[in-house]
Amino acid sequence: MSEAAFQKAAEEVKQLKSQPTDQEMLDVYSHYKQATVGDVNTDRPGMLDFKGKAKWDAWNSLKGMSKEDAMKAYIAKVEELKGKYGI
Repeated sequence: MSEAAFQKAAEEVKQLKSQPTDQEMLDVYSHYKQATVGDVNTDRPGMLDFKGKAKWDAWNSLKGMSKEDAMKAYIAKVEELKGKYGI
């Protein structure tokens, strides 16, 4: 999987014709963060930051996944969303 394919997927996900579900967006977000940053490197957000906690939990669930595997999963998820929502 190339960095170029990953960057292309990152651009294409922004061009979907309609907004994916919250869970689909969390999947995309968490794989992107794992691919670009690696394991979670911040504290879990506070109790009133529901969106932040959901994003942190989704990212943390991928702890230990290699950046390469996260890139592959991210590209696959974007391809799935393109088929479902169009671009």
